[in-house]
Amino acid sequence: MSYTKPDIIFLMTDQQRWDCIGTFNEHIHTPNLDKLAAKGITFSQAVCQSPMCVPSRSSMMFGYYPSQLGVRTNYGGLFDEDRLPSEPLPELMRRAGYQTAGFGKTHWNHSGELAEPSSRGFEIRAIGLARESGHYEQGAVMMGDADPESLAAYHRETRHFGGGEENEFGYKGLTSQIPMNQHRDGWVAEQSLRFLEQGPDPERPLFFYLSFLKPHAGFNVPAEFEQLYNLHDIPDIPQPPWQDEQETHLASSDKVNTHSRESYLEKKNVWQQLSRDERRLTTLRYWANCSWLDHYFGQVLDRLQQLGRLDNALIVFISDHGEMLGERRYRFTKYNLYDSSVRVPMILSGSYIPRERRGSIDERPAELVDLVPTLREVAGLGTNPQLPGFDLLQEIRHRGSFCEFHGKGVTAPHSAPAYMWRTQEWKLILYVEGTVREAAARVHETRGELYHLTQDPHEWNNLYSDDSYAAIREQLKTELLMHLACSWAKGPALYDRGGLNPLK
Repeated sequence: MSYTKPDIIFLMTDQQRWDCIGTFNEHIHTPNLDKLAAKGITFSQAVCQSPMCVPSRSSMMFGYYPSQLGVRTNYGGLFDEDRLPSEPLPELMRRAGYQTAGFGKTHWNHSGELAEPSSRGFEIRAIGLARESGHYEQGAVMMGDADPESLAAYHRETRHFGGGEENEFGYKGLTSQIPMNQHRDGWVAEQSLRFLEQGPDPERPLFFYLSFLKPHAGFNVPAEFEQLYNLHDIPDIPQPPWQDEQETHLASSDKVNTHSRESYLEKKNVWQQLSRDERRLTTLRYWANCSWLDHYFGQVLDRLQQLGRLDNALIVFISDHGEMLGERRYRFTKYNLYDSSVRVPMILSGSYIPRERRGSIDERPAELVDLVPTLREVAGLGTNPQLPGFDLLQEIRHRGSFCEFHGKGVTAPHSAPAYMWRTQEWKLILYVEGTVREAAARVHETRGELYHLTQDPHEWNNLYSDDSYAAIREQLKTELLMHLACSWAKGPALYDRGGLNPLK
């Protein structure tokens, strides 16, 4: 190898709960992720910046909060390459001298009507979807073009799963009857392994990005991964003492978006009729999805090891947000600010990690927006003082963690913002009911939720109006206000005669 910078291996899943790695769940089989944790740093308090794919991924890849980017829902996206607020992560890596190879989902949502939407820095690209899916990027090998028969077989198997594979059939799932390489993630994994077999550029460090579509529903899982689990060992999903949300940001969102509310009630009505074992089977298949992807991560890491690409490497593992999995009276997907939705697994591992920190758990606040600052430093690009995040390998860290929610935003207008401020012990959520259109005139109607996470990890007991907790409530409000004020003061735009020097 003629280069000195560490290789960067970026592994990602979609909708994987924070507690679905072996470090935090004794029941789950993720041996390859467990090895990464044993040789790296596991960030136990990591959160996403929006509980849905597009704003979360945009935030993570550009290093800004969703409202700084203007991408707040899954119908958002940054479309104009000439007006991007910062360089996206793969372009940063390319500019730092890395060979950039990207396999799987980015969900930029930027294709629109463009014939050749930018790959945003990826030199090599493969995506396990059809060209007309809205996920095509310039120069990408698309599964729909390269292997249309396999993609058609996958769609036939999941034809009853509904939009996003998230209806009741998608969550009930089934034992897959098609070969693994006919699955979209299987095809993507094979493309990444083929690239490694052909050999990365020996003259450049490698930025290797592998991002799967699952464990996001639907739960059509290969039998060998279902068989890792015994149905009777699967714990039941705990349920609250109430039947429906009352005076929460989630209840408020349901009022704005009746379609979302109807979708929830459809699944709730089904799940109430299921037997205990039938409900457990959904959890089993979700976990089996996690184990299946772990299997692919193991194959890729083994090949990278054989190539010597882990001798000097930083390995990142994250997911974009969590999954409710039937909590809070049979809620599924995400779209709220509770921990099962906003917390994410996050591991930094590899030979680049200092020996004294390997195998450690970092309980300080961590956010997905911290990844760009961290990887900038690793790649030798230095600090961008406009970004709100911090280098996860350094000492300075936020006081708490931030997440924002603007409703589902697909068939309804944006909800008035709901903002979360979270520490290891406490969570504050502030929201205004209704849509964002007139919310600024109704800030005096702000409502809230306050949870003592160490005593109430399920977030069932709202202490916001309890005067006994007024001091902590007001302290968290102050921290949230000043956190946003400090973040908004830096970027993404600053017009000062001193350039960016005032921010350094």
